[in-house]
Amino acid sequence: MASESHMPAPVCLIENTGGQLTVNQEALKILSAIKEPLVVVAIVGLYRTGKSYLMNKLAGKKEGFSLGSTVQSHTKGIWMWCVPHPEKPKHTLVLLDTEGLGDVEKGDNKNDSWIFALAILLSSTFVYNSMGTINQMAMDQLHYVTELTDRIRAKSSPGNSKVDDSADFVSFFPAFVWTLRDFSLELEANGKPITADEYLDLSLKLKQGTNMESKSFNEPRLCIRKFFPKKKCFIFDRPAQRKYLVRLEQLQEDELNPEFTEQVADFCSYIFKYSEAKTLSGGITVNGPRLKSLVLTYVEAISSGDLPCMENAVLALAQIENSAAVQKAIAHYDQRMGQNVQLPTETLQELLDLHRAIEKEAIEVFMKNSFKDVGQKFQTKLAECLVAKRDDFCKQNVRASSDHCSALLQDIFSPLEEDVKQGTFSKPGGYHLFIQKMEALKKKYYQVPRKGIQAEETLKKYMESKESVADALLQTDQSLTEKEKEIEVERIKAESAEAATKMLEEMQKKNQQIMEEKEKSYQEHLKQLTEKMELERAQLMAEQEKVLALKLEENERLIREGFKEESRKLQEEMRAIENSRSSGGICTIL
Repeated sequence: MASESHMPAPVCLIENTGGQLTVNQEALKILSAIKEPLVVVAIVGLYRTGKSYLMNKLAGKKEGFSLGSTVQSHTKGIWMWCVPHPEKPKHTLVLLDTEGLGDVEKGDNKNDSWIFALAILLSSTFVYNSMGTINQMAMDQLHYVTELTDRIRAKSSPGNSKVDDSADFVSFFPAFVWTLRDFSLELEANGKPITADEYLDLSLKLKQGTNMESKSFNEPRLCIRKFFPKKKCFIFDRPAQRKYLVRLEQLQEDELNPEFTEQVADFCSYIFKYSEAKTLSGGITVNGPRLKSLVLTYVEAISSGDLPCMENAVLALAQIENSAAVQKAIAHYDQRMGQNVQLPTETLQELLDLHRAIEKEAIEVFMKNSFKDVGQKFQTKLAECLVAKRDDFCKQNVRASSDHCSALLQDIFSPLEEDVKQGTFSKPGGYHLFIQKMEALKKKYYQVPRKGIQAEETLKKYMESKESVADALLQTDQSLTEKEKEIEVERIKAESAEAATKMLEEMQKKNQQIMEEKEKSYQEHLKQLTEKMELERAQLMAEQEKVLALKLEENERLIREGFKEESRKLQEEMRAIENSRSSGGICTIL
């Protein structure tokens, strides 16, 4: 986006009305116009915990997201504010503020868990905002995280693996930031001061036991530890005296608690510096149109009674972008051929060489703009389009050459035709004179450059059209004996047969060139596909390496804490990743 003036205030992205989630078209239009990478920060938490205040600070504004002043959720659905990123050039910061969870006014809270899940799926940094300390009540209020396995799918089908689908969550979940508001405890453990991150780490420690109480205690902690790749914690003092909180956004800096002001500045600084651009599997950076596609796919799945699925969302996005990539490649081919081709070309090979060079560029354009082309469906479509384009240029080349040569023959031979009409050659010796002139004009025709690939065939057809004239002159030329006439007829037949043989050889040569061109085209497609797949495989291996490292770190912690069964499950997940790393291969097309 060029400036903040494009979006001076937030708009609702996903509306929650009457228990139904719907997408706001105005917000989608805004996203469609943002071509830059997006850093997406979403915030969720119980109602009236000050989420919107933090988001306004991230936007660099005092007002924007509605704060409200009563004990009810003031933000309905998910609201969006897109602003230029303050520290990352050519990036847009997308702030998503969600309606408060557990709002007493709503009565039906069934969409709370969906909003929680959508905030995770759409963001690159997920902020969970709560009041006070991290105690069991805080964990119980975070029960939504334990429901994620019933709200989100990583893969469209479970496959044969014994490993839960949620094992893949860590590969695409956002960074997790827990903001603790009105925090009143001293940060210390065993009599020593600790950081907020260490406090979070201690709060996520599991408790030994197999009863329901232990399970309820461990489950949300285990989910946070296993699902989120990065975890961060910030504590905030009360911003001001209680009587001033209802107009928090109107307070001046000197009316706020200095510690709170500093804590908010630290939080914003961290988000600006460390929140990464939203990416999808394969290292695909999310921009506005891509986020729009994700929103539509996820909300449509929820509305139809299905679970939002990361794999399906990426494939749906790939369908849109790969189709556009084909069009971009074709447009590039059309533009470059239009700039460079001059019909007729002297030889077929000249046209095929130009086609091949620009075809290579077009394939490169497609490869740059496409991803997850399952079964090379769209690359095959591109190949078919380029073949059709090549064939059409070949036909145009034939027509251009034929038209040019026909006009040239008419121009060169029209004086001879006029002499025939005038009877110039209807006299003894006229036949040889006619043949001499004909040969001289043929020589003149051959001397004209860039007649194209139909030069011989067009001349042959023209000469055949004049055979009756030549035959009439031959038969009526009284200076020739019958024997001489017979010899001349045989000569003409021999010339005609030689021309036919030459034409056949030329046709076979053209067919051979086309066959060679098809093979070169196939090899170019295969070469670029192989290179792309190797890059994608390297990207996948790097992503899996990162996930393995996270799981290994968690496994070591589980072993230290004495949770053998959880460690065993995690080791199965790591084995599944290792097995997938050893499989794979290169596809072929066409």
